[in-house]
Amino acid sequence: MLLAVQRLLDWVDGQHPFLTGAFDALRRGITRYPKTLMASLASLLIAGGGGAFAVANLGPDISDLPVVNITTPVDIAHIQAQAASLDLVDLQLTRTDTTRSADTPENLLRRLGLVDPETAAFLRKNPLAKLALQQAGRSVSAEVNSDQQLRSLRVRWLKNENDTFFQRLVIKRTPQGLEAALEASPMNTSLRMTGGTVARSLYDAADEARLPDPVINQLTQIFSNQIDFHRTLRKGARFSVVYEVLEADGEPLRTGRVLSAEFTNDNQQFEAVWFQEPGQKGSYYDMEGKSLSRAYLAAPLAFSRKTSGFSMRLHPIFQTMRAHQGVDYAAPTGTPAQSVGDGVVAFAGVQGGYGNMVIVNHGGNHSTVYAHLSRIQVKKGQTVQKGQVVGAVGSTGWSTGPHLHFEFRVNGVHVDPQKIIQMAQSTPIGPAEKPRFNTLVAQARMQLQAAAQMRESNIQ
Repeated sequence: MLLAVQRLLDWVDGQHPFLTGAFDALRRGITRYPKTLMASLASLLIAGGGGAFAVANLGPDISDLPVVNITTPVDIAHIQAQAASLDLVDLQLTRTDTTRSADTPENLLRRLGLVDPETAAFLRKNPLAKLALQQAGRSVSAEVNSDQQLRSLRVRWLKNENDTFFQRLVIKRTPQGLEAALEASPMNTSLRMTGGTVARSLYDAADEARLPDPVINQLTQIFSNQIDFHRTLRKGARFSVVYEVLEADGEPLRTGRVLSAEFTNDNQQFEAVWFQEPGQKGSYYDMEGKSLSRAYLAAPLAFSRKTSGFSMRLHPIFQTMRAHQGVDYAAPTGTPAQSVGDGVVAFAGVQGGYGNMVIVNHGGNHSTVYAHLSRIQVKKGQTVQKGQVVGAVGSTGWSTGPHLHFEFRVNGVHVDPQKIIQMAQSTPIGPAEKPRFNTLVAQARMQLQAAAQMRESNIQ
């Protein structure tokens, strides 16, 4: 635009010289101050636009405009049919609990969310139901419909601790009323794995890892010939374990065998895997195939401290020096006492200063004695296995406090138990079974690695 104005002034100057003087000052200003004139012109245009904008906004206020509601009906096809089909759906609710020692049928049903006088009366009178509910700790599940009416009730339990079949009582509601039936079904086996780190004691570490007591007892037996759990267990010791759980209808009833384990104590690592050769009794081996089992356990108690050894000592009651022909283990009353080896119970009863006592014959003229028991849990003539509980620690007979007096006899002569136990070593795996064993070891290593990762994640 400025160029056009300058050209206009040049034309005027050429055509009308008399106007040159009038426009000469304008030309000099345009030439001298082009930027200032450009900025002034731009401001003028913006101001003009703003004014136009201001004029454009002088319309009616939006809040004064009328509000119009537009309603569009939505038609859902077959709504009545859908509602009718929902009414026909019969919900099944499942609730579970366990029996208690002070249970009545009403109390049990109330915990299951039921107030059902008919079912309570049936449980009270039916002989099968009374049998199933007579002991505490049994698994109970109930199926209930949407009207809170009982459809069926199931109770599961084991007759004996080592059974592979479980008992199942089934109570069903039929058109004729409630009916009960007793069934026996095989248990399913599943695998569990976990691990822990010892901060205070092995018991505390097992509790934190939610490891059942039977499994931790097996763990101490497996490594009893390598780790002295009474004296050498160090803070920071780590363990990983893979074990079986026997289930009934998906509910765990008891733990099974430890399949593999590793234990790290005082910077030493110990590993074990269960393996059974055809036609032989299974045992635990290290990952190279060397047997970890001996004919006898290292001690009859899983956790305790040795208070008296096989030597001369001052008798705590008679205050005279006498030969102590056994080993004493201090432990709380009720601590399980285990048979250190397979055998047959030769005596179970009371015998003088020994108090409640059990004698087990192991073959080869070997026998062991368990004395001062608070209770006896085997009978004469009964066959027992290594690690089986024969009684509980007590203070019966000539005793100044709860402990287990343990003896080892060869041909009726007292010998130091530790010497016999250390000599009784099991045989290694045969060469023919080594390939199958190596395959099992590879699988065990993977499972133990997973258990170790779970242990580390629990620490974090």
